[in-house]
Amino acid sequence: MVKTIYLDNSATTKPLTEVMQTFMVVNEQYYANPASIHAMGVEANDLLMRAREQVADILQTEAKNVLFTSGGTESNNAAIFGIARSNTHIGKHILTTEIEHPSVLETVKQLTKEGYEVDYLRVDQHGVISLDELRAKIRKDTILVSIMHVNNEMGAIQPIKEAAAMIHEMSRAALHVDAVQSFGKLAVSFNGEEGPDSIAISGHKIHGFKGSGVLAFRKSMRWQPYALGGGQEFGLRSGTVAVPQAVALAKAARLAVETLNDCAMKYRQWQDEIRTQLKGYGEAVHILSTPQGAAHILSFSVRDLKGEVIINAMQKRGIIVSTSSACSSKQTKTSHVVEALHLDEHYKKGVIRMSFGAHNTAQDIEKFKQVLAEVMLELKGEMK
Repeated sequence: MVKTIYLDNSATTKPLTEVMQTFMVVNEQYYANPASIHAMGVEANDLLMRAREQVADILQTEAKNVLFTSGGTESNNAAIFGIARSNTHIGKHILTTEIEHPSVLETVKQLTKEGYEVDYLRVDQHGVISLDELRAKIRKDTILVSIMHVNNEMGAIQPIKEAAAMIHEMSRAALHVDAVQSFGKLAVSFNGEEGPDSIAISGHKIHGFKGSGVLAFRKSMRWQPYALGGGQEFGLRSGTVAVPQAVALAKAARLAVETLNDCAMKYRQWQDEIRTQLKGYGEAVHILSTPQGAAHILSFSVRDLKGEVIINAMQKRGIIVSTSSACSSKQTKTSHVVEALHLDEHYKKGVIRMSFGAHNTAQDIEKFKQVLAEVMLELKGEMK
């Protein structure tokens, strides 16, 4: 039986054993409702608050500014809707980029139906925005700028620190950062006045659980609640809080930050090795990810071949990779990120994304390189 090597960690990650153990213990011993006033409820709430404080310490904010959510999509939705709808006294202008995750793009699209005006920042061939364009498009009535830290399809890193300083200097707008693909891989925090105003994190991208996430704020700010009811999560997100998911996410976040530097070095070495191999195929392969991008994501495209063909050929040999993002890989149309990069038509259909995680080993990478060589040789006739 062929051993399966999973290299699709940007889609989701396998939970770490330590995180699963934490989740089970909390479920078994601290299952009371944290809003209850009896002793068991107080214990559960104390555990929840410790988890909140742990995340706050990592992000360099206060515990009262950390909300537990169901994941990145909810966090992005809540931040954008909440900030936009609470600041119409300033204006109704929003800025975002053309390569955001659908949980951002679809949300701002909905806001245009409510009378908001949305402008999009373009990216260059490396997937990076222009600070000059950002400066030119910021207006007095701009209330929100939403920029992802690391692109989920090809790993481009945006200049968040510089963007935050510019936005805060030129406007009263809040900067929301989708850090789903960067948290635990790059340094992510509010960093005082130079940082973003809100950050979205997803548990299942950092070897935690699906259905868990964080929306955190740099400071208390005008923000509209989006889930009304019993007033949990400081009245901003009502509903019984899932304590096991929150505690497990805090554990996953701590482990991710503790191992960040070691993993980054390892991932960079692996990416460099594979990049060297891909360059050997000349014009048959185009590498979308740049060496300046995130170390854990490497996207490339094979000329005149559909990505599904390559994925199936690799899967038969025990290698799991994906086409672009998991959210768009089942669609037949070209990814909006690929379109934004103005990729040559010969390469648009053959985009492959591989992404590293904590469970991968150097032996996995050696096997991938071997299988890649076999697949490229096998498909050579189809590329002519």
